[in-house]
Amino acid sequence: MLPPNISADAWNQALASFRHAVGDEWVFTSDEDTSLYRDAYSPVWDEANERLISAAVAPKSAEEVQAIVRTAHEHGIPVFPISTGKNVGYGGSAPNLSGSVVIDMKRMNKVIQVDDKRHFAIVEPGVSYFDLYRYIQDNKLNVWIDVPDPGWGSVLGNALDHGVGHTWYNYRDHFGSHCGLEVVLPDGELMRTGMGAMPGAPTFADFRYGFGPYVDGLFAQAGFGVVTKMGIHLMPPPEAFLHRRVFVRRREDLVPLIEISNRLEDAGLIGMPLYESPMFYAQFADTELRSIGKSADVWNGNAINRYSADKGVAPWQLGLSFYGPMPVIEASWQYARSLYEKAIPGVRFEDVETLSFPLNQDQAEAVKHKVLIGMPNMNVFSLGARSQTNPNPADGHLLFSPMVPRTGDEVFKAQRIFTEGMREMGVDFPMAYGPFTAPFTWIPRVFALTTGLPVSRSDKAMNKLSRDTMSRLIAFGAEHGYGEYRTPPLFQDQVMGTYSFNDNILRRFCESLKDAIDPKGIIAPGRGGFWPKAMRKAEK
Repeated sequence: MLPPNISADAWNQALASFRHAVGDEWVFTSDEDTSLYRDAYSPVWDEANERLISAAVAPKSAEEVQAIVRTAHEHGIPVFPISTGKNVGYGGSAPNLSGSVVIDMKRMNKVIQVDDKRHFAIVEPGVSYFDLYRYIQDNKLNVWIDVPDPGWGSVLGNALDHGVGHTWYNYRDHFGSHCGLEVVLPDGELMRTGMGAMPGAPTFADFRYGFGPYVDGLFAQAGFGVVTKMGIHLMPPPEAFLHRRVFVRRREDLVPLIEISNRLEDAGLIGMPLYESPMFYAQFADTELRSIGKSADVWNGNAINRYSADKGVAPWQLGLSFYGPMPVIEASWQYARSLYEKAIPGVRFEDVETLSFPLNQDQAEAVKHKVLIGMPNMNVFSLGARSQTNPNPADGHLLFSPMVPRTGDEVFKAQRIFTEGMREMGVDFPMAYGPFTAPFTWIPRVFALTTGLPVSRSDKAMNKLSRDTMSRLIAFGAEHGYGEYRTPPLFQDQVMGTYSFNDNILRRFCESLKDAIDPKGIIAPGRGGFWPKAMRKAEK
């Protein structure tokens, strides 16, 4: 495959320049090699509009990235930068534009600095969460990282895609925790942001703003440059950790449960609140509960409440994480408990885990929910494995992630909108939306009502149904102000189109910036749902 609108002669010249920059062994053009960059969870697998690449180039340094970008700029070749990990459910390594050249920065894997007194790290794109965690452990540094599921992803790449984690407040907003970028611009120039723009400044990873406009957001979910270095704020390790669980008896108890938890979280007393519904998995083992969940009048909560009273299964549970000195977090837990007891009749509690740090190896292995204490792992993949409740697992999933206000009433409203919307389409994906769908709290101050739609490498009809469902869910959400924060390339144009205030001024503003900064449109064209001028009409 050639890049779009590039002649064979120009392509051969560009490949020669790429090989000169990084070495022959780090330029990949064979079908066997380029197939590794397909989206493993593509909903258009083996179809005409699957996003495929023409080649991949793996630099070792920012200087090599500059050389690659200069060559791409000279010939007008689109490039798509990636770091490491898979970005499963959100597009993998596949570009928005087929024929792009992937700049694969997995070899740029230096942990440049970790400071456990000022609590930051500076990393290259190829540093995974496992790498950073291992570096901290090997060097006996007194600092924590916040990790996503799974832990193989890039610290830098996850932040730039607005990825998230699981510990305390702003640390789990990974782009919000970043501090300073080094970026190769579309003409090959190297720029540093924030305090990095001042030569010799020792505060690159301390103070993100520097002086003048704050431009870092242009390099997240967008195609304005290739980020080659990033600072990120880390968490000082607490002395102890408590995980406690709260169970409520009625569906409507979610309203005060969320209200109290918002107060505790925004005051800094708890980490990420973890909402779940025990009825979600129970419905797959009990046809009575499954029928209740699919009934038209389930939304009033009466049948759910009767089932809860008869069977002793809570409609909602909440996990609470506390970090700090043991006397302080014990007091915080008792305070939180008193608030729930006062507001919610029949509430009950469970002690899940109590830890004092540091942990020895056996204690670390025994931790129940490792991401809550910053330990990267791959356990999340067990959720999609073959099981009694999932006897025929799909080959992958599309992730739909709308942002919903942090109230119980809004959760109920969004549940109903998305569930009934799918029912109107005649779609019944049991693991998707319903009255037992719980909100995710990865991002501080907002809920993600995320769900997954199945994809297959052999069942094109399933893929079409999932694509159609995804597109309709995006539209349903936008009609009610529930916008997605992250989506695969196939849907980025549609999602950006839902941010339509004032005749899509946000998209038009991004297009104006793209034309000024990247007039040839070579850096990740289409990324974020906006395109270079020459491609706009064709892609819309």
